[in-house]
Amino acid sequence: MKDVSVPDLTGKLAVVTGASDGVGLGLAVRLARAGAELVLPVRNPVKGSAAVARIRSAAPGAVVSLRELDLASLDSVAALADTLNGEGRPIGILINNAGVMAPATRHTTADGLELQFGTNHIGHMALVGRILPLLRAGQARVTTMSSSAARTGKIDWEDLQSERKYSPTGAYGLSKLANLMFGLELDRRSRAGGWGVVSNVAHPGTTLTNLYASGPNLGRRRPAPYESLMKRLLRLGLFVQTVDRGILPALYAATGPQAQGGRFYGPDGLGQFTGGPTELAVYKPARNEADAARLWDVSERLARVEFTAA
Repeated sequence: MKDVSVPDLTGKLAVVTGASDGVGLGLAVRLARAGAELVLPVRNPVKGSAAVARIRSAAPGAVVSLRELDLASLDSVAALADTLNGEGRPIGILINNAGVMAPATRHTTADGLELQFGTNHIGHMALVGRILPLLRAGQARVTTMSSSAARTGKIDWEDLQSERKYSPTGAYGLSKLANLMFGLELDRRSRAGGWGVVSNVAHPGTTLTNLYASGPNLGRRRPAPYESLMKRLLRLGLFVQTVDRGILPALYAATGPQAQGGRFYGPDGLGQFTGGPTELAVYKPARNEADAARLWDVSERLARVEFTAA
């Protein structure tokens, strides 16, 4: 499988959410090796410090710093944005990677939103909206992480928060569909408004990370079976890949000179489970631009941001 050749990123500031472990940490290591200065917004400072140590071990001399961020709290998002805006450093790369997957029971964010929709989509949209001046100043590449689960995602406009009916995988699919629609709509609006921000979307295929344990175990008395199943499949070489392979579509989308805005990147293997990075056809549920604009308007209100003002 071909690796991604990352260009020299010396002088660029890169912000990666969810970089304490898994795909986010793998991406941060590759960006640091290419010379980027890293800001890692993390929820758990202990895990964040361990991630910084691993990055510096893999990329001696790397410039890495932590900031606090809980995407499940819009106040936390606003506080991070205030910090970054106060520092005034133009941002060249933003990877919206953090997420939660398939809690067994319905949980909510600090603002009362369904946890997956509120964290994966609304939290990231709020962050982008609040640091848009820095992204514009850096002529940034913004890559938002979706999932193949977006293929079967459905928008119930009357129940975006899954209050009437909660399905762990259904709510996850909706959040990842929202990520896909947001990333594409952000690029359309940037082009129309002359923001100078290039936005695209990627998905990592089926990559073994603790996402398969942390989310599904919320609200359960016994551990969910997903992680052990994934490890077994990885040992067999079936449908599952390691983090160093799973990062490649997002790494290409965020840094590849040929990667473009308004495009969707993922694995080129059977069923998009594994493989090298390639451009994918946008999933059918995300192709309706009127729906994307409607979701944007609803999400702006929920995220308490207004991109036109920014």
